[in-house]
Amino acid sequence: MKNIMLKRLMVVSIYFLFNTHSAIAQTASTHQVDVCIYGGNSAGVIAAYSAKKMGKTVLLIEPGKNLGGLSSGGLGFTDIGNKYVVTGLSKDFYRRIGTHYGKLEQWVFEPHVAEDLFKSYIDRAKVDVVYGYRLSTVEKAGKSIKTITIEPSAGQAKNKTVSARVFIDCSYEGDLMAKAGVAYTVGREANAKYNETYNGVQLLEGHQFPDHIDPYRVKGDPASGLLWGINKGSLMPRGSGDRKVQSYNYRVCLTDDPQNRIAITRPEDYDSTRYELLLRLMEKQKNSLSLNDYFIWSEMPNHKTDINNRNGFSTDMIGTNHAYPDGDYKSRGKYIEDLTSYTKGLFYFFGHDQRVPQALRNQMLQWGYPKDEYKGNNNWSHQAYIREARRMISDYVMTEHNCTGKAVVTDGIALAAYNMDSHNTDRLVVDGMVKNEGNVEIPDISPYPISYKAIVPKEQECDNLIVPVCLSASHIAYGSIRMEPVFMVLSQVAAVAASFSIDQDIAVQQLDYKKINEKLTIDPLLDGSIPDLIIDNLSPMVKIEGNWDLKPGHIYGPNALFYNKSDKSPANITFNAEGLKAGQYEVFSYYPLTDKGSGITSIEVFDGEKSHSHNILKSEIKVVGQTSGEWVSLGRYNIKSNAEPYVRISNLKADGIVVADAVLFKPLSGKK
Repeated sequence: MKNIMLKRLMVVSIYFLFNTHSAIAQTASTHQVDVCIYGGNSAGVIAAYSAKKMGKTVLLIEPGKNLGGLSSGGLGFTDIGNKYVVTGLSKDFYRRIGTHYGKLEQWVFEPHVAEDLFKSYIDRAKVDVVYGYRLSTVEKAGKSIKTITIEPSAGQAKNKTVSARVFIDCSYEGDLMAKAGVAYTVGREANAKYNETYNGVQLLEGHQFPDHIDPYRVKGDPASGLLWGINKGSLMPRGSGDRKVQSYNYRVCLTDDPQNRIAITRPEDYDSTRYELLLRLMEKQKNSLSLNDYFIWSEMPNHKTDINNRNGFSTDMIGTNHAYPDGDYKSRGKYIEDLTSYTKGLFYFFGHDQRVPQALRNQMLQWGYPKDEYKGNNNWSHQAYIREARRMISDYVMTEHNCTGKAVVTDGIALAAYNMDSHNTDRLVVDGMVKNEGNVEIPDISPYPISYKAIVPKEQECDNLIVPVCLSASHIAYGSIRMEPVFMVLSQVAAVAASFSIDQDIAVQQLDYKKINEKLTIDPLLDGSIPDLIIDNLSPMVKIEGNWDLKPGHIYGPNALFYNKSDKSPANITFNAEGLKAGQYEVFSYYPLTDKGSGITSIEVFDGEKSHSHNILKSEIKVVGQTSGEWVSLGRYNIKSNAEPYVRISNLKADGIVVADAVLFKPLSGKK
């Protein structure tokens, strides 16, 4: 009996030891760690997990109550640009999302699924987390941050002090960077500063009002004042710089499932005059009788949505956030309250205001807040979309020229590939009518490298800080880089860099970026597992037979091989899996959706002993989310040692364009 009780006591003790690390961190008043990460968004979680897997002591500080930031706050319809840029633990995140939904990887997901996954990273690595504390002060000794003081975000708890060898600022606002005395900018540079084209003031057509919508409370009477949401001031010359910030919003999750739906009710501070301008837009667009005309209404799993801004008046609260990046906590909090009220009021207005067309009201009344989302926040998102706040100015500034490939960095540590994108920054009277200003959408950006110097400050300013989110980039380049998958890649780089800096006892600026790349190539998940083998069409392991054209487009990577010859002569692309370790693999081919694509694509898989034939039917491929295509499974194979497996794509049976893009050998188990 005594032995049984002793064993039970040991089990309880072990459970307590391995499940109270975060609680201990929460109650301690001082912390001394190797790496301190500020901001528990997607980047912060991946940075914390990575640093811990690198063998370092870690503290993650999250000013709120939730992990994951925007990725768990409603942005479930992921902005990707190109899957080629998503590597390491960022890819692992979307693979684990895929596992939840029964796919290889998934880019469309529910908020609570993402948050649970971010929590699992923290739990598996046993990372200490402090919730509900925000940055107060930073103490430096020379060029180095020695300690930071954090204060409770609410309540009367005592301040805490944190010392660390290296700090990583993963906040969307760049607060740690700013308080550390690192140079930064807010707003838009003039085009002339970096010889750009799409920076600064831009009056373009995207998300714009049609001509001749009157801006005044009494139509035609300037003396009556401007409608709510229109700012005073005049339009500056195109390309001129200012401190205006692109608009913020919420990526709103609603549901039309009656069993999981909470009605959208009237907010306490509801003010219908905020939406008078929307009524004038509706008058102008009398035939716009679908909610899809006013919102990007993305379909999500389980009868849910990820709603984003669309049209001239939508979820973006334009021109109201210019003071947010440098604002104090009180003013930022007031802005978030206003944004929340505006957004909830907008949905209530659509559903209940008698001046809204009945068709729109009926559609809106089918939707409500999901009962199973944001349970600790009254079923409302915990994270506003802070698209851009401060941006660091380091020894290298990423610009439009990097996005277009005219300038290529030599110290690349990650890739970006999204459009050069900016939401509107202001709403003004132009030639007597209301116009939005600042929207830019420049598509067809091929993957391009991000400089290591863009995520570390100038060494003379701070030598133990890394900034993977508010990195060094011009406004328009930041609009291409600022995607959650890329932030996660950059934060993993930051954690590896922090660990190497500690190991070598050198400034983060003095690291050899090649060593970081080598580490993440050999061990992308930082767990010793065998990495994927992805063979892109540009690989030297690819053999081309026949007349194929190399073209860019909506594909995997910078380009793909296309075949559309009328002579029907045989043509093959062979992806040779040279050097593949023995083991069991699932093999995939990337299938991009292409205009006039063949209804059937013939593929041969040779596993080293036998050939296996596959026919991919275009009619059976469903692309989900903002992605160019999907990985299509070609089966599981046991690859023996010294085998020479390959995947061959041919024009056999083709009745249209055949695309040979990329092949994936995914190990199913095993360590190196």
